[in-house]
Amino acid sequence: MRRIAIFASGRGSNAVNIIKYFSCGDRGAAVALVVCNNPKAEVTERCCSLGVHVEVLSRADINSPDVMCPLLERHEVDLIVLAGFMVKVPAELIKKYENRIINVHPALIPAFCGKGCYGLRVHEEALKRGVKITGATVHFVDEGMDTGPIIMQKTVKVHEDDTPETLQKRVMEEAEWVILPWCINLIAAGSVKVENGKVIVTE
Repeated sequence: MRRIAIFASGRGSNAVNIIKYFSCGDRGAAVALVVCNNPKAEVTERCCSLGVHVEVLSRADINSPDVMCPLLERHEVDLIVLAGFMVKVPAELIKKYENRIINVHPALIPAFCGKGCYGLRVHEEALKRGVKITGATVHFVDEGMDTGPIIMQKTVKVHEDDTPETLQKRVMEEAEWVILPWCINLIAAGSVKVENGKVIVTE
């Protein structure tokens, strides 16, 4: 059974989706912990109400291996899921959990990603560029910004009357909520490995 820590900073829509998904039957994984850097974020209350332990930590604590490593070890975490987490994961944690930290990004990497491209900004840029197709990407986390090996992507059509808000909602519901749990399932089943910087999936 894989034990998951979700790192989140905002409303927690992906976090809640993951918790509910893996609380239904024997899914091969369970959410053991939610880490948040924002005490005012909705994710804290939403995840607590679902019976999941939540830790609200300062940026300094998140950047401290002396704080994070014992916390994750205490909860026996072996997979970290970034779901709208607005703090860069420190290099020490990435090294310790190599190929065991994944992130969901609301675009088709390498489009609309990297420094400063997060949240609603991603969809604003997509609409500004006039793309017809967007989507979401789940990838392993490395020391770069949205540069780790891609595990899975799912496309979503852009409508002519879309606003950043409507596009954000559709990408989340039609892509992020679909591929993020599925990728966790694959990892939990031991069906994902990284070779020469590329992901190989064996179902």
